[in-house]
This record gives sequence, structure tokens and C-alpha cells, in this order.
Amino acid sequence: MSDIPRRAAARTAKLAALPLGFAGRTALGLGKRAVGIASDVISADIQQRTAEQLFSVLGQLKGGAMKFGQALSVFEAALPEEMAGPYRQALTKLQEAAPPMPVASLHKALAEQLGDDWRDKFGEFDDSPAAAASIGQVHRATWKLKPARKNARPKTIPVAVKVQYPGAGDALLADLKQLGRMAGMFKIIQPGIDVKPLLAELRERITEELDYAMEAETQRAFASAYAGDEEIFVPQVIAEAPRVLVTEWVEGTPLAKVITDGTVEERDEAGRLMALLHFSAPARAGLLHADPHPGNFRMLPDGRLGVIDFGAVARLPGGHPEPVGRMVRLALDGDAQGVVEGLRDEGFIAADAEIDAEAVLAFLRPMIEPVAVDEFRFTRAWLRGEATRLSSPRSPAYQLSRKLNLPPSYLLIHRVTLGSIGVLCQLEAEAPYRSILEEWLPGFAPVS
Repeated sequence: MSDIPRRAAARTAKLAALPLGFAGRTALGLGKRAVGIASDVISADIQQRTAEQLFSVLGQLKGGAMKFGQALSVFEAALPEEMAGPYRQALTKLQEAAPPMPVASLHKALAEQLGDDWRDKFGEFDDSPAAAASIGQVHRATWKLKPARKNARPKTIPVAVKVQYPGAGDALLADLKQLGRMAGMFKIIQPGIDVKPLLAELRERITEELDYAMEAETQRAFASAYAGDEEIFVPQVIAEAPRVLVTEWVEGTPLAKVITDGTVEERDEAGRLMALLHFSAPARAGLLHADPHPGNFRMLPDGRLGVIDFGAVARLPGGHPEPVGRMVRLALDGDAQGVVEGLRDEGFIAADAEIDAEAVLAFLRPMIEPVAVDEFRFTRAWLRGEATRLSSPRSPAYQLSRKLNLPPSYLLIHRVTLGSIGVLCQLEAEAPYRSILEEWLPGFAPVS
């Protein structure tokens, strides 16, 4: 396949085919109902066919379509178990693979970004991509270091070279605009997820993700914060340009493989380290890694969690918001009125809204179950239960949720936290999450 399809007509035609196919499958379902086939069988069949077509097209298009597919993929654990298998396969393909750009286009991009002498900077360069993502692909290479002595042979180090797809910016914007018109399809696959806010938030971050020089600055901040750390590894930035980024190579087992093939102990440890990164990074770096899909993490041979791809971050110079930790602690302590007051102060509840404080506490307690005990095992069943509780119109939790707001300042934190929980449930990981929050989440530690 060539570069990202840049003609609006070609890209729109592929995306527009999705709801047409969905409409046809829905009509087929109505026909089967007329002849007496069970509705749950029909629904499962429609879900599976819709998902297969949806993620196939997203993966082919790259750009915003694939970026959205990756963001959605972390919620896979919330799917009913009998439906999760086919989706998991399609989502894993989105996380780790996409058709490469032609070699001629690759070399042209490298020359434009690193100079016509770009080959002289590398000892070796593999034209076949080692990995592909939503807006760029990664190549394995070796980078020449400046020799310490004159006339000495330069040493080389293994590096990852991320090269942005030509036309990625236009593709991102076009795809996300088109996908915004297809919310109904995603409701079939994930009834508990409202994709419109997710798409809006992704659009806001496009500019940052397209600027690799900005990403390099962010990665340097993370690398400095975790320099010498025994549990988290962030590769050093070697060189950067607006559309090319060269960093240390990270050798390890992809988190997606740990999810599918890891032992219980390996999955537990990966989950603990993921939670540690999520809560410690804002305190240590003033930043939150905002793209928690499994393709961005590796388990290193020495047991550390390797973190890659820093294009999407939330800037939290004061760490995680203190009111979050304080309200979770109040909820654990059973202080319903204190929780409501905190939610009202932060804008989650309108100033003039009448609301039952005990009902709010009952609404929140299942969500904070993972930190109500010394150790908690995240499971797909737990997440499915929560998704059902919060999305069923007959549920009291659903009715109450309609009275709550999500302030704009919390939108990205909320999305990343949900995504991280989705990954923990994919891992089915057990760890002492409460102790991690007590150390790293402002306002959460009990007052002694």
C-alpha cells in the first residue's frame, strides 16, 4: 500500500462504506427476526461483522482512523467474553501493525528532515519498518556517535527512527471529522462508550502529536525524571526534526504479548508498573503519558517497564489534581456529604443542582473498589460489570450519571485513566494499587 490516501474522495469513500455496510447488516438482522431467529444471536452476528469491517478499514487508512482505533482498543476488555476474541485479534493488529510507506517516500522524508547526507549519520538502516503507528512508522538502525579521539572509528548504538507518514496531518483531520458522523456504529460495538468526546479530545492533541520536535522535548523530560530508575525505563532522544525522531532502541517483550502469553506473575508485575507510571509521572515529570495502549510499552529483560511514544501527554505541573485524591479518600471513608461538596467545587455537579449525597456515594463506591483493599485483581468480568452498571438505562447509576458533568480540565485525565484501567483488565493484573496511590496521588493518603 502507498502513502496515507490523501485524496478526500478516496478516504471518505472507504469510511463512508462502513455505515452502509452496517445498515445492510442491521436490515439483515430485522429479516432474521421475522423468521424467528433469536435476537441475541442476531446481535452477536451483527457486532462481529461490524467490528471486523470497522477495524480492517481503520488499519488500512492509518491517520486519524487508526489513531481512533488505538484509543478505542484499550476498552476491549469491557466486551462480553464471547465477543472479545475476534475483536482482540483485530485490535492487536491496529496496535502493532499497518501497511508501510514505499521506500522511495521513506528516503525522501529522511532527506528532507535530516539532510541529504542522512545516510552518513547511520551505521546501518533497515528500510523495512519494525513497527507502525497511526501517524508514523518506526525503523531499526544504528546511529554513529562522534568519536572521542580524532581519526578514531565512530561507535554506533542501536536506535529507533520514527518517520511521519506524508500527509499525516490532513489525514488525521479528515478521518476524525468523518468518524464523528459514525457514532451509531461504535454504540453497537461498545454500548457504554460515548465516542464523540473521545474524538473531540483527539482532535485537540493532533498538533502536538504531529510535531516530533515537541515530542522530543517531552521525552527528554520523562527520561530525566526516570534516569537511573530501577522500575521504569525511558529511552534517550538522540536526534530530532519536525517529522523524524531518533531515540534509543528499546529491546523487550511488547505488552500486547504479555497480555496474550504472559504468566500470572508477569501480567501482575506489568500491571503494577503501568499503575506506577500513571500515578508517579505527574509528580516526577509534571506530565502524564496520555496514550496507554499496549503498543507503547515493553517489558525489558531486567524487569523494568520500557515506555515509548510521547506524542500524547497531559501537562500536570502540580501533579495529579489534589481534589481527585481527596474525594476518593472521602468516598472510602464513607463521607457522602464531603464527596458531594468536593464534586460541586470542581464542577462535576452544577452549583444549583439538587442531588442525593448517599446515592452519589453508592454510585462511586464500585469504581473505587480497586483501592478499597490492600490488593485488587482487575478482570474483564469486573470491567464488563461496571460498563453494564453505568450504561444500562434501567440502572440507578446510569440515571445518576446523567446529572453529573465532566469538567474540560479533567477530560484528558479521565480518558487516560479509563484507558489505563482497560489495559490492567486486559492483563487481569493483581497488585497493591492502594499503596501506589498513597505514595503518588495528592490528597489520597490518610491523615495520620
